[in-house]
Amino acid sequence: MFDLDGTVYLGERLIPGADEVIRTLRRHGIGVVFLSNKPLESRESYAAKLTRLGIPTDPEDVITSAYVTAEHLARAHPGARVYALGEEVLARILRQAGVVLVPGPGRCDPAEVDLVLASFDRTLTWEKLSFAHQALRRGARLVATNPDPTCPVEGGDVPDAGAIIAALETSSGARLEWVAGKPSELMVQAALQRLGVEAAETALVGDRAQTDMLMARRSGVTGVLVLTGVTTREDTARLPADRRPDYVLSSIAELL
Repeated sequence: MFDLDGTVYLGERLIPGADEVIRTLRRHGIGVVFLSNKPLESRESYAAKLTRLGIPTDPEDVITSAYVTAEHLARAHPGARVYALGEEVLARILRQAGVVLVPGPGRCDPAEVDLVLASFDRTLTWEKLSFAHQALRRGARLVATNPDPTCPVEGGDVPDAGAIIAALETSSGARLEWVAGKPSELMVQAALQRLGVEAAETALVGDRAQTDMLMARRSGVTGVLVLTGVTTREDTARLPADRRPDYVLSSIAELL
């Protein structure tokens, strides 16, 4: 299981050796899937990018937080009325899975909402945040696509779903019930189902200790931390036990 940004590629640039690693694993019959917490793109979009960068990929081999959220909502909360703080791509993925979305401010009553879904939302407005707050005050439950406080972008970072979760918990008093993306085991379960293997037969390669390695530890997957993303070698000496990787590599190329 490979994280994407910071592990397989950086923006539009492939990490040197990533294509050869994936090609070699596949040639030896080792299953490969790609994981992303970012709910801003579809599985098809990620697969197209990987293919364009030299790693031919089927959309079904991409597991995103948006996909896992949609599948879990449809399975665990059938018929629930969901208000999603997210962008149009997320809304489309939810609808395709059969999730019932409520229209939001000015078009329905907050009391009609069963679940508020917090996600990375660059279209967030005061009206949307207030509507979600009112729904939670009236008994709706809080769930999320991913817990990341920030998302790295060129030149720094921007607020991610974690910031929206914190705002809603602070204002409404509600508490997050579950999250679909890393480090949730929901993400691992979706990946293992696609691969058709057990956790003990699987390795997770990623650049973030607080999501990738924490998820590996929680799920019994071998954790491989690479230093091409947000984590430095100095950081690894200070990691708590629940985020400590089994292996630390300079880059994905060292897997070979």
